[in-house]
Amino acid sequence: MSKKVTLKRSNQPIGCIIGRNIIAAAEQYLGIPYKYGSSRKGKTTMDCSGFTMWAYKEGAGIDLGAGGARSQYKQGTPIPRCKLRVGDLVFFSTKKTMKYPKKSINRIGHVGIYAGNNQVLHIYGKEGVRYSNMSKGWWNDHYEKAARFL
Repeated sequence: MSKKVTLKRSNQPIGCIIGRNIIAAAEQYLGIPYKYGSSRKGKTTMDCSGFTMWAYKEGAGIDLGAGGARSQYKQGTPIPRCKLRVGDLVFFSTKKTMKYPKKSINRIGHVGIYAGNNQVLHIYGKEGVRYSNMSKGWWNDHYEKAARFL
């Protein structure tokens, strides 16, 4: 299931190229089922941070480690929503984490990959890996933070 992703010559900034490679690596998992707390060893089921871990490892050679969404946020460089680029990690609150103050890192309960045009590529619920619109509804209302690794 692992797909080799190669960088091609381009006049675009390297971060943009790597971001697209991360998305390409992540797209090979479209439809993979979601399982909370899923093992990082296999790829038959994943949770959100396992999904981003594999996409970054396979698409950019970046090791995000075995931690969850909060751990991944701490490793990156925080960026404002208006500066998002393809490949950035975006973080959301969940029903369980909404109880924490707005600026608290404990409010982070979910992570996905920004795919451009207000789309997040992530794994969640019955549909598993999928694209969601983060400019309206649940994903807009629960957007918390973003981080860059590129």
